[in-house]
Amino acid sequence: MTMRDLDKPVLTAIGVISGTSMDAIDVSIVESDGRDQLRFGAGAGAGYPYPPETRRQLQALVAEAERAVTEPLVELEAAVTAAHLDAVRRFMAEQGIKPESVDLVGLHGQTVYHRPEIRFTRQLIDGPAVAQALGIPTVDRFRHADVEAGGEGAPFAPLYHRALAQGLEQPVMVLNLGGVGNVTYIDGDDVIAFDTGPASAILDDFVLRRLGKTYDADGTLAASGTVREDLVADFMVNPYFDRPAPKSLDRNDFHRRAQVVEALSDADGAATLAAFTVESVIDALRHVPKAPRRWLVTGGGRLNGHFMRRLHERLGVPVEPVEAAGWAGDVIEAQTFGYLAIRSVKGLALSLPGTTGVPYPLTGGRLNLPG
Repeated sequence: MTMRDLDKPVLTAIGVISGTSMDAIDVSIVESDGRDQLRFGAGAGAGYPYPPETRRQLQALVAEAERAVTEPLVELEAAVTAAHLDAVRRFMAEQGIKPESVDLVGLHGQTVYHRPEIRFTRQLIDGPAVAQALGIPTVDRFRHADVEAGGEGAPFAPLYHRALAQGLEQPVMVLNLGGVGNVTYIDGDDVIAFDTGPASAILDDFVLRRLGKTYDADGTLAASGTVREDLVADFMVNPYFDRPAPKSLDRNDFHRRAQVVEALSDADGAATLAAFTVESVIDALRHVPKAPRRWLVTGGGRLNGHFMRRLHERLGVPVEPVEAAGWAGDVIEAQTFGYLAIRSVKGLALSLPGTTGVPYPLTGGRLNLPG
């Protein structure tokens, strides 16, 4: 393909991401002008698990994340890239998508270290290699320009959330309960976004250590325990929560502090960590102008009945999975990076002062052409 192919008003892009939970590589497709025109906004998507050994190596790296600053990680990045390439090929085969019908592939990659305070972020993916293998232009390095400009480099879904939220009653809050929690506050052109605190990662890791399970299905374990309110109050005494938005977190930022729950039973430890997640989400209301009329929840945490019940009880307004608005919750983040790939090649902003703290609306991403 040539650059001329990318000058069309509307482009079709496959978006690909593996989140901080590292459970699967999500793939979906969008068609958009990169602004407000969206097709396939609730379209097909799928998740493809990492090969077990690749996931094990990623988990080991995240446990010693500082290695990502100094080590080349060539073999691990090659394994991550191969898994992403396999996921895209399987998705295209399953959906009957021909390569010539796809203009771009947006590759977020696997975040292994995110420290905007030192202007550093690292996502493992070899975008040029994927472009060459597929014969389709790719966009990667979405967060780099933002971090280099002094932004938080996260969250990056808000502009896609804004495009999806056209026509909804506002203000509306989109809550992503992935490994880390983040919100997008939308009220017309007013968009504010930031990471709220821990979400699924801190509870998933606890359940894995205690029970050998990858997550607390439906929040059943947490719902059966007794919350240590004193520990939750201690967790919330953290300067991060007082910082104004926008702000961002690394997956493991609260893990060390939360180790005090190791002295509790399985149920009480899970209940206390879940309560910490809920409390950090409630605290987000301090940083938005108006109380949202509705919360739409995406990420794996929307399937945790305990999280959803507690949030509804505390917030007193509808708290619903994004499917209630017709969105595709399992692949909304993948769609985001298809949409942002389109915005990138059109020179449109990927982040705003109100979403990542950059000094002005900023584009980004690296375009990789095959051949």
